[in-house]
Amino acid sequence: MSVFDPEKEIPRHIAIIMDGNGRWAAARGLPRRDGHRAGADSVEEVLRSCGEIGVKYLTLYAFSSENWKRPESEVNALMGLLAHFLREKTPTLMRHNIRLQVIGHIEKLPARNQRQLAESI
Repeated sequence: MSVFDPEKEIPRHIAIIMDGNGRWAAARGLPRRDGHRAGADSVEEVLRSCGEIGVKYLTLYAFSSENWKRPESEVNALMGLLAHFLREKTPTLMRHNIRLQVIGHIEKLPARNQRQLAESI
């Protein structure tokens, strides 16, 4: 079996399941929302790194149907993070020719998030 050598081989597609932010925060004695914020903040670095090494496609699995079962305050915080990210980062995404595509049931998101996603796509 061959071993992946990042110096010679760059994957065309990387998929990341954004999970564990709440556990990360709990391990540091922080509220879950701080973990979600840290996870969201890391997306920019991931985007930059993928662009630098030439990854063509990046999939971020950010919100599963199971997440709707979380406390309303946590879901609202996650939707707020999405709104903030789209508002702040869409110009950068466009400037770097990064195309956003939503996979899933966008109609289940709050209207504000649906509008922002439509404008960002």
